[in-house]
Amino acid sequence: MQALTRRHALLGAAAIGATIVTRHAFAQTTTPGPFTLPPLPYPPEANEPHIDAQTMQIHHDRHHAAYVTNLNAAVKDHPQVAAMGLSGMLGKLGELPDAIRAAVRNNGGGHANHSMFWQLMGGKGGAPSGDLAAAIDRDFGSLDKLKEAVNRAGLTQLGSGWTMVSVDRAGKLTVLNRPNQDTPLMDGGRVLFGNDVWEHAYYLKYQNRRADYLAAWWNVVNWPEVAKRYDAARAGKLDI
Repeated sequence: MQALTRRHALLGAAAIGATIVTRHAFAQTTTPGPFTLPPLPYPPEANEPHIDAQTMQIHHDRHHAAYVTNLNAAVKDHPQVAAMGLSGMLGKLGELPDAIRAAVRNNGGGHANHSMFWQLMGGKGGAPSGDLAAAIDRDFGSLDKLKEAVNRAGLTQLGSGWTMVSVDRAGKLTVLNRPNQDTPLMDGGRVLFGNDVWEHAYYLKYQNRRADYLAAWWNVVNWPEVAKRYDAARAGKLDI
């Protein structure tokens, strides 16, 4: 009986160890600098079955981490640029030194877009309420019509990019697309929420079925978090 208990203990320890290895198998250390990789605000499996844990881990721990590393490398010798902050740099790309403008656009945009993206998920879908729900009804007619507009935009984005809903100080909502890692921040706008339509965001589970991914994504939207962003935008306090 004692041997059996010890065997169970060893198996349990092995299982815990395997879980730890799996959880951190995709981690990538970022280069030290002014910009850091924010942790996922929930476990990588929190969006199952709609977005699988492996995709979440690779997407965050490798892709987002690479944007942070490359952004830190770009501004390493330009402390005055780093001091502008993420939204400040992206809003004044034309004023940045030629040597780093493209790197900041691509990697700063990737950092901003993904930092926003993680916060919007981990929820249970459903529907928003309050002022946000009223704005959606006003600008789109209904939540279903908003979803249709966002999904249609996501399907028409050629190649890599994002489909987004922007918000202005008056609270008006607009659906738009941006290629690669571009963001409305580059035009002085603000993003209420957005969905990543780069293939790495969905290919492991959905392969080339982008439409299925777009439809499933609404099941993990964190509407209370989106509502906070909406309130912050109208108060002029929404950063990225």
